[in-house]
Amino acid sequence: MVTAAPFLMFEGKAEEALNLYCAIVPASRILAIDRYDAGEAGPKGSVRLARAEIAGLEVLASDSHVHHAFTFTPSISLFVTCTSEDEQSRIVQNLGEGGGMLMPLDNYGFSRRFAWLNDRFGVSWQINLP
Repeated sequence: MVTAAPFLMFEGKAEEALNLYCAIVPASRILAIDRYDAGEAGPKGSVRLARAEIAGLEVLASDSHVHHAFTFTPSISLFVTCTSEDEQSRIVQNLGEGGGMLMPLDNYGFSRRFAWLNDRFGVSWQINLP
């Protein structure tokens, strides 16, 4: 069976990011973390591959031991649909802390309340209340 999942590549912050996402987004949890051992390609204890469920979506993450000239881009984002204004406000505030707001929480016509932000790790999120 073929599967597909978003894959987030960090440089040493994969576990920290997934812990934050699971603490902020309801119905989220880390499913598994496979770590590098001494003498392997990455630093001992860093994340070789992690699997998390973010509001029902399986997301993969890893710590790259190689520095790249690129990082995350808002052209792909995680889209979260909320059920209340309070829940949405809490998620936007917490994910946005230390990041950057692309579209502040507002009514943009296509949604009664919507926000688009980059979190402190550079991952892009669209937070919607239809």
